[in-house]
Amino acid sequence: MPKIRSGFTLIELLVVLIILSLLAGLVLPRMMGRTEEARRQTAEVQIRSIENALALYYADNGTYPTTEQTLKALVEKPTVDPVPPKWKGPYLEKGILPKDPWDRDYIYLSPGVHLPEFDLLSFGKDGVQGGEGEFADIENWNIGRK
Repeated sequence: MPKIRSGFTLIELLVVLIILSLLAGLVLPRMMGRTEEARRQTAEVQIRSIENALALYYADNGTYPTTEQTLKALVEKPTVDPVPPKWKGPYLEKGILPKDPWDRDYIYLSPGVHLPEFDLLSFGKDGVQGGEGEFADIENWNIGRK
């Protein structure tokens, strides 16, 4: 009876490791530059989600939360005037107000400077207003226009 061989030889393991190393060498450099782009896209999606929650708040109460009430008005009934008469929140999924992808609060102004209803933005990677490229702010009045 022939002897049944089990396991891998050292040469087979080395060939597999070489192939995996070559694949990692090709794929990783392409993926590494996309982290900041993914964060910016996440911020845009979160801003659109908050805008939708603000639209629901407006539909229930006839006004947007004030700057003083902050975006917390989407997850907790405001106690600062004007107290919304028909608050039916939380207006955000799971009742959680998201932070931007750089772990900072979104900036909310109502009434807005750029839009009459409200301005909603993240200062992006550097956390400072202004900037260009990967340091540019993500602003609800500019999403989809750049």
